[in-house]
Formats: sequence, C-alpha cells, structure tokens
Amino acid sequence: MTEASTQSPVETSESPWPALFALCLGFFMILVDTTIVSVATPAIIDDLNAPVNSVVWVTSAYLLAYAVPVLITGRLGDRFGPRRLYLIGLVVFTAASLWCGLTNSIEGLIVARVFQGFGASMMTPQTMAIITRVFPRDNRGRAMSLWGATAGVATLVGPILGGVLVDSLGWEWIFFVNVPVGLIAFGLALRLVPRLETHAHKFDWLGVALSGAGMFLLVFGIQDAHQYDWSTITGPITVWRLIVVGMIVLVAFVWWQARNQREPLMPLGLFTDRNFSLANLGIATVSFAFTAMGFPLMLWAQVVRGYSPTESGLLLVPMALVSIALAPWVGNLSDRVHPRILTVAGFLLLMAAMMLLSWFMAPDAALWKILLALAVLGAGSSFLWAPLSTTANRNLPIQQAGAGAGVYNANRLVGAVLGSAAIAVLIDARLAANGLGATGGEPSAAGELPARLATSFSDAMSQSLLLVPVVLALGLLAVVFFERPRHFAPQG
Repeated sequence: MTEASTQSPVETSESPWPALFALCLGFFMILVDTTIVSVATPAIIDDLNAPVNSVVWVTSAYLLAYAVPVLITGRLGDRFGPRRLYLIGLVVFTAASLWCGLTNSIEGLIVARVFQGFGASMMTPQTMAIITRVFPRDNRGRAMSLWGATAGVATLVGPILGGVLVDSLGWEWIFFVNVPVGLIAFGLALRLVPRLETHAHKFDWLGVALSGAGMFLLVFGIQDAHQYDWSTITGPITVWRLIVVGMIVLVAFVWWQARNQREPLMPLGLFTDRNFSLANLGIATVSFAFTAMGFPLMLWAQVVRGYSPTESGLLLVPMALVSIALAPWVGNLSDRVHPRILTVAGFLLLMAAMMLLSWFMAPDAALWKILLALAVLGAGSSFLWAPLSTTANRNLPIQQAGAGAGVYNANRLVGAVLGSAAIAVLIDARLAANGLGATGGEPSAAGELPARLATSFSDAMSQSLLLVPVVLALGLLAVVFFERPRHFAPQG
C-alpha cells in the first residue's frame, strides 16, 4: 500500500484538529523520555552499579540517536509519506521502550535508548510537517502553538511522572509505561492522521555520514573530557583531539551542504529567512537549558534533601501548572503579537528563574523559595516553546515543510545533546572542586549525604546550574533581532 499522492485535508471539509491531537500524544511521549531519566538517575546508579557519567549517557545516547537522523527523516516523510514514517517510528520507539525496561546492565540500557532515539527521530519531523501542510496559514499559528506547548509541558512533566513511577514501581517503569501509551497513540494516528501527497527526493548520504560522525565525536569528547582528565582515552586518542576532529567534521558538513547542488540534507537556503535562523538558535538554547537543569536539581533534591523520586518530581508541579495555564493564552498571542515581545519576555523569565534556583539551592533552603523559582521557570517556558516553533515555520513555503521541520528539530536536539553533555562535565568538575571526588560525592538512591558533605554537594549542584543562564543569554540575543513575519496581521 502506498501513501496517497492526491488527497490533502486542506482540500476537504474535514477538520485537521483531531489529527493534531493524535500526533501530539505520540510527540508528548517521546519528549517526556528526554527528561524522565533525570529523576531516576540515583536509582539506576544504585541498581545497575553505574557511575554518574555512564548514567548521563542514558540520556545523551537517546538524544544523539534522536538528533542525528532527524534531518533525513524529515525528507523521508516527504518521500514516503509523513503518516507512514510517523507510524513506523512509533513502533520502533514503543518496542525499544520495552527493551529498556527489561535490560539489566547500563550498557544494555544505553543501546536500547539508541533505538528509542531512532524511533523518535522518525516521528518528530512528521508532526511539524503535517501541521504545516494540513492547517491553513491563518490557523497554523494556533496549531503550532499547541505543538510547541506540548513540547514544553512534556519537558516539565517528565521528572514528575518519573518520580512517581520510580517510587511506586521501580525505574524500569519509566520505560514500560510507554508501551500502552504507544499502542493507543498508534491506533489514534492510524485512524485520524490523513495520508498526504508525497514528493520524490534524492538523499544526501554523505551529509548524513558527516553530520552523524561530527556530532558523535563532539559530544563524546565533551562529556567524557573530565572523566579522562582531558588526556588519553585509548592510546594516542585524546578528548581534545575528539572535540577538534568533531568540529572539523561538522565544518566539512556545512561546506558540503553549500556545495551540494542537488538536495542537501540541510538546505542552507532555509537560513536566508532571518526568523527561521534566529528561532533555531533560540530553541537550541532553550532545549539546552531544560535538559541541563534536570540533573543538578534532581541530584540535589534526592542526595542533599533526601527526597524520594516522587517528592523530587513533585517539586516541578508549580512549573508544569503555570506552563499549562499560560500555554493557551500565549498560543493565541502568537498570531497577534510580534514574536520579539513574547520571546524576550520568555528568555528574561527563564534566566531569572535559573539564577534564583541556583541561589536558593542549599541544604536548609526554604521549600517555598525552590517552588517559586520553578513557577517562574514555567512562566518563562510558556513564552518560548510555542512562539519559537510558530515563528520558525511561519514564513516557510509548504514544499519545504519536511526540510524545515527536520532542521528545526535537529537544532532543538543538538541543544539538548550539548546540554546533557556539558552539565555532566560541569557537575563532575564542581564535585571535584568541592572536595567530592568519584568516591566521596557519588549519589546513591539509598539516602541523603551526611551533613558534613551536604553543603559541598549543594554548592557543586548550584554552581553547575549557573551554566544555564549563560547559554540562555545567547538565545535572548538572537530573538531581539526577530522581524515581523510575513503573512502576519496583528488583531486589535
């Protein structure tokens, strides 16, 4: 059976909203899995007898396998049909989730997470591409805002859901829960998501190889740098060489994209649209921030304060509630207010929240202060996820929907991968600087640190968190230069 080549929901009387809700369920599930592991980190360390750096790779491997193929999976959706690619990816993701829960070694868990990432990479570009193709331009902002809000809420809900599951059923259930959700999402998508016209594409396999190799070398080098003391890994290979070679390969990738006269993996012409370019940088910094902040916060809550995984996850309830409450209002504003206004407000709130959180994280911190900082974080996120995704795609022509979705999501995931890798390095370094080496400061699910070490551990976590507002400042600088989108008619 082939994907239909003539039917388009835009040309029928059918409402596209049921299809969007079906897609958002699967999208929500795969994004929850980018942050849900953070709250389970101490339990995985304890159960699988694994060091912190290895457990961080459970997230980094997922994000890397998610990010690298996402450029080409957007094109595959255009070629074979976005509905078909979405359904195949959902099957791969759901099966890999079962594998994650059944594994009994950290190495096996990392491999299973790689397959989860491949499944997610097939799904994500299709959601954005379908929205762009089935919604008329005057409703696309509202639809894209729901997509963006789903991304933001999923990022916040992950640790909360993870905490409840780890405490009540065990860390394996943060993966087992995906199986019934995946089956429901498959049934809904099969029934509600329409078949769309396909387009022939030639695939840039050299671009795939260069981007994949460059990202792997760069992330592996950054994340394992401190563990190997910035020196020898095996024989003559050093982390510095891995990082440098990774950057050289990525430069070669960009050079090849400029030279490729057929169909480059990442059409550089997309970046001639200023808003698309700036929104890509903005979403990369936001994704970096939310991926990075989960590790120090959850480790602090469980190791210093002695909270259970459920209690740690519940710290994020104010953040999630504020984000959910503001999302519909911000979504409506996305079609009426200049994107610069919304996103500048979002970045300023997010930076302030991260600074407050770092300041408040101490062994004897009043709980209300932590919750206040996290509520501000939720407010900031609601002004960023939806407006950035809406602004990135508003000016793109329909025929570039798949490519644009792939590039946007690739940059979002690159930010998450770098956030996961960078925070692992910084946590490791700050633990050592505060007198807590691999033996003295290794977290455990068994309980909190002795009082004499709690202050040093808190200092290490709060200092690590200061990386986040520095990176967010780059996103703020980018969105200041947003211009009024084409086809944009503010309403009074």
